[in-house]
Amino acid sequence: MLIKRTDEVAAIDASDGTQIRELLHPERHGVEMGSSLAHATLPPGSRSRPHRLKNTEVYYILEGTGTMHVGDESSDVGPGDAIYIPPMSVQYIENEGDGDLTFLCIVDPAWRAEDDETL
Repeated sequence: MLIKRTDEVAAIDASDGTQIRELLHPERHGVEMGSSLAHATLPPGSRSRPHRLKNTEVYYILEGTGTMHVGDESSDVGPGDAIYIPPMSVQYIENEGDGDLTFLCIVDPAWRAEDDETL
């Protein structure tokens, strides 16, 4: 059994401006899965940089409130919201709350640097 605890995984500053903790990735963690899973944090008053992936991505909001932008659409988001992001869609998220905005990022197929373009 593999258990990854968010507070025990080193955080990295992602190219889009969020702080990421990679929890599960088939190439790095020896798991047989087609997707990858990361935990992201965005401080109050900030936003991620617009970017796009060649892959499908889902954000699942854990804490905080903000505005999600995908293509020409924008919507308020909060805990319990799952946001589907189609491949090659320009996306970014804004933290409009008083605390951290935390969310899970599920990328399918698994995230690779060469598939991620910051604009």
